[in-house]
Amino acid sequence: MNELLWLGFAVMDLSLVLIIYRFFGKIGLFGLIVFNLILCNIQVLKTIELFGMTTTLGNILYASVFLSTDMLSEFYGKKEAKKAVYLGFVVLVMAVVYMQLALMFTPAADDFAQPHLEAIFGFLPRIALGSMAAYIVSQLNDVYIFHLLKDKMGERHLWLRNNASTLFSQFLDSSVFCFVALWGLFPFDVWVEILFTTYLFKVIVAVMDTPFLYMGRRLHSRVSEV
Repeated sequence: MNELLWLGFAVMDLSLVLIIYRFFGKIGLFGLIVFNLILCNIQVLKTIELFGMTTTLGNILYASVFLSTDMLSEFYGKKEAKKAVYLGFVVLVMAVVYMQLALMFTPAADDFAQPHLEAIFGFLPRIALGSMAAYIVSQLNDVYIFHLLKDKMGERHLWLRNNASTLFSQFLDSSVFCFVALWGLFPFDVWVEILFTTYLFKVIVAVMDTPFLYMGRRLHSRVSEV
């Protein structure tokens, strides 16, 4: 069932990007980037088996962050896309700091949440640093490549600039995260396998998002900017 759930989850998440954009416009995309970024950094703690390989669950939501960023790049320009990237980074830093502070409070005698919160939010500093470094490097690279190709090709070949920018940026994201957060914690062959599967499933969702970007372009003239 994991494979069917994973595919269904991916389609649902990408579809919701369009629905939110239709009713909330640019602000909706900003909100989605923040929402998906925080949630995927929680879901990444859960590992699952897909097609005989072990991977993390957060790959779907992280890939939809790239879809939202590319939609901002395409419809509103580089400045707005970079603003969304920086907003996501600042909120991610705030979320990590706030939850670390929350864990420092001594729980009441009858509290039941502390050990569960520690299990979920007690990130090793190295894991949190890896996630934040990977995000800012990959997202800024995505915006740069997207607009580099758009400047050279104009409005043509949306599929090419979407996939080229996302696929390379996803590789940067996976490489930076695995190097900063996981290097030396596993034997080299296991580390390479983790890097490969992490990138592979991000690639699958990145390719899946192409028709959603085209549908987003068709929606662009009808969105409700709030």
